[in-house]
Amino acid sequence: MSLMRGLADDLPLMRWLQEHIWPAEAKHASPQFVRDGTLLACAEMLRGGITCFNDMYFFPEAAFEAASLAGMRVALGLIVIELPTAYASDPADYLRKGLALRDRLGEQPMASFCLAPHAPYTVSDATFRQVATLAAELDLPVHVHLHETADEIARSVAEHGVRPIERLRRLGLVAPNLIAVHAVHLEDAEIELLGRHGCSVAHCPSSNLKLASGFAPVHSMLKNNINVALGTDGAASNNRLDLFQEMRTAALLAKAVSGDAEAMPAHAALRAATLGGANALGLGSITGSIEPGKAADLVAVDLGALELAPCYDPVSHLVYAAGREHVSDVWISGERRVHEGALLPEGLSGLAPRWRLWHHALRGHADS
Repeated sequence: MSLMRGLADDLPLMRWLQEHIWPAEAKHASPQFVRDGTLLACAEMLRGGITCFNDMYFFPEAAFEAASLAGMRVALGLIVIELPTAYASDPADYLRKGLALRDRLGEQPMASFCLAPHAPYTVSDATFRQVATLAAELDLPVHVHLHETADEIARSVAEHGVRPIERLRRLGLVAPNLIAVHAVHLEDAEIELLGRHGCSVAHCPSSNLKLASGFAPVHSMLKNNINVALGTDGAASNNRLDLFQEMRTAALLAKAVSGDAEAMPAHAALRAATLGGANALGLGSITGSIEPGKAADLVAVDLGALELAPCYDPVSHLVYAAGREHVSDVWISGERRVHEGALLPEGLSGLAPRWRLWHHALRGHADS
């Protein structure tokens, strides 16, 4: 969705989706669209020190191709939604194509997979049950937008008689492999439930702010031993793929919302951006921290700039002072991908003509 960055800003979620994003996707979504958009996203992420990303979108095989060209680690979301699209006709078709891709790629060392039912308001009970069965059989994480807006919850109560998390609990999806994306509107009992079952939350503070979705109770999540990871959401609703910004925003918001300056210390924010994400994706034994035996997924940050002086605590600086512009070098699985701020993968060269073509094709959707 990087190709839709800034397409229609300053709108609430459902209006943004229904009037701008979904019509643009209906007309333009294709393997080439996804490949070019993901390449653009990979370039942004690498320069910002991101080595691994979890995606949820159509044509995941095109996203894998782009990640491979960029030399990035990717957790591909096998999207499931009730709506027909250019990618698939119905939930069975989405699952069939996603699982076939997983089988085809086999043991790719830089790729893993998640089942990705889009959201409670776009996925039926029958589909959720099938996802729960497959997740248990295949030992896959389940990535779902959950409790993002108050409207989502009201709609669930009206249509199903319960809030979305309770609906998913009854369908067998509240388990250690659940990645609840956003998780903004949570009651105390729901936080305790997620913690008791060892679930993860992908906290997307900038997207939550931009779409006026609300303030996630991160302090309570951490106190209840929920694995908190950081996400950006798509570049169309953020509008940056910038985990330095997300770390700082997450830490500051947690303090303001809870009234506790110790709610999310710098170390907790850094963990959410690194090992928290790896653990959520089932990759904690491979990446997310610097340990013997793990992949050499490493980021060098130059703390010598004048705007970062002096430095008493490097972790504090990473969260509160430094930005992605201070990333100098990036290695993934021991291979250098960024050197002194310059992208090295040849697959990321020549992007400008591609995004300009898509810009021309999509710009009418910004005004519709």
